[in-house]
Amino acid sequence: MRKLISTLVLPVAATALMLGASAAHAFELGIVAFQMSSETHARVANAAAAEAKAKGWNVTLLNSEGSLPKHAEQLDTLVNRKVDAIVVAMGKPVEADAQLQAAKEHGIPVIGVMSGASPHMLFDVESNEYTVGADAALYLLGQLGYRGNIITARFENNSGTRIRGKVLDVVISENTAVKELAKFSMARTQSWRDDVRNGMRALLMQNQGKFQGIWASFDGQAYVIDDLLQQSGMKKGDITLVSIDGGPETYRRIADPQSLITATVMIPFEDMGKRAVDALDSIVVKKQSKDSITTGPYLFANAVLVDKNNVQNYLKP
Repeated sequence: MRKLISTLVLPVAATALMLGASAAHAFELGIVAFQMSSETHARVANAAAAEAKAKGWNVTLLNSEGSLPKHAEQLDTLVNRKVDAIVVAMGKPVEADAQLQAAKEHGIPVIGVMSGASPHMLFDVESNEYTVGADAALYLLGQLGYRGNIITARFENNSGTRIRGKVLDVVISENTAVKELAKFSMARTQSWRDDVRNGMRALLMQNQGKFQGIWASFDGQAYVIDDLLQQSGMKKGDITLVSIDGGPETYRRIADPQSLITATVMIPFEDMGKRAVDALDSIVVKKQSKDSITTGPYLFANAVLVDKNNVQNYLKP
């Protein structure tokens, strides 16, 4: 009888020990979003957090609030805590090179989302910014009939938006009947809406009646510009306003007869946050090779141009 009891009890005890060990070693994921006040940063970070929690992981979600020193400090904190992995949403791999290198040296895998490549990260999940930039630029010029003046709102301190602007410059250089009349470069990140509002208000007033199109490097800029244009009395169709990112607010404005936003290039931010976590699950937990996910420094997600012709497909009922 004693032997029988031992036979029955030991597996139960072993299972309990295993469960206890599992609970004690619950996967710890650190997520750092560069600026959660930006809708796209928040969408990536929140989607990644939701996916990780659905897997039963513990999540530490940090907001760098657009501050590079704080961004580096938060990465340092996660490395010192020896988390199991890190996801960085719209990070700064060049500026945070030392922190990412420290993570790699401590055996902490890092995946970026829309951050750019780093030798210290597994890879970056992103849409091809060169393709995205070309789609937006060619759509804008097409709406203008490849002739006329445009104003641009740029953001040079982010690699993705900077690439979009450079691609626009290439497209304009090959279509010389289109002239960039004026441009605004966003400099502040922590109060970027005020920066865009003040800068673009001045440009719109200086060039009133002289431009047919506006290009914005991301949708948040386009919202501010759209509000300024509406306040000035302009109506949908008076000019073409094109930007990049996508999201419920953008789709609402594209469909809104009062808004001047004409089109965006939709980037699947939630899907990319989810894919970053799923990739860590495959590589770190299930021990699959990194090359089974992607062989290069990027894992690309397709982007789609959204305008009046297909916006209904993206509006929630």
